[in-house]
Amino acid sequence: MRQTAPSHKEFTVRIRLVLATLATTALTGVLLAPTAAAADVQPYIIGGNTVSSAPWAAAVFSGGSFTCSGSIVAPRWVLTARHCVGGSMSVRVGSVYYASGGVTRTVTSTSTRFDLALLYLNSAVTMTYVTLANSNPPVNSTNQIYGWGRTCTNCAASAQLKTANVRVTSNSATDAYGGQAIRSTGVNGVAWRGDSGGPQFYNGQQVGVCSTGNGSTYQNYGSVANSRAWITSVAGV
Repeated sequence: MRQTAPSHKEFTVRIRLVLATLATTALTGVLLAPTAAAADVQPYIIGGNTVSSAPWAAAVFSGGSFTCSGSIVAPRWVLTARHCVGGSMSVRVGSVYYASGGVTRTVTSTSTRFDLALLYLNSAVTMTYVTLANSNPPVNSTNQIYGWGRTCTNCAASAQLKTANVRVTSNSATDAYGGQAIRSTGVNGVAWRGDSGGPQFYNGQQVGVCSTGNGSTYQNYGSVANSRAWITSVAGV
């Protein structure tokens, strides 16, 4: 993600929570997973509110550790970010808590396009699936973002799924791999580490996948509409 340092000078980073052993990968600026829980301080996805029900929600794990957020789009397919892909992967679907509830499945294969990834599950999940958008949200529209990311700059990941309202400022941004992205600014919260791969919704349809941002004012979500034909070709939805 693109983050703003305490000095407010912008530098490039990725939003992903990853294992410390991945710090030397070719994806420069990848954020590391927190090694210990920090005190939860204001401001809170950073900001926003907790969610009590989200049957479509998918928590993404690598090597048994929580890494990213996502959504289930079909019985055996989870949509997340490409930069979340790596190692032995699994998902927990249908719970607002990333560490408990719902059902778990292992990931047997992946398919990627720009900073979007489709994870193929070892067996089907009967759940409420997200509805995918065929067009980008209007500029100036209020959208909703969801994820288990950190609740403050140096906090641990949120145990419970969170949501925040954001306002779309452009549909011409780029994601971490050069794909078309939706840029938005926070209304009552912004995406941060661990929200990678999580969905952005407009009028009840998923329009974006969390890719990059600065952790204080804006975030870029890979455009679902821009990759809609690819998603259909892979997942059949």
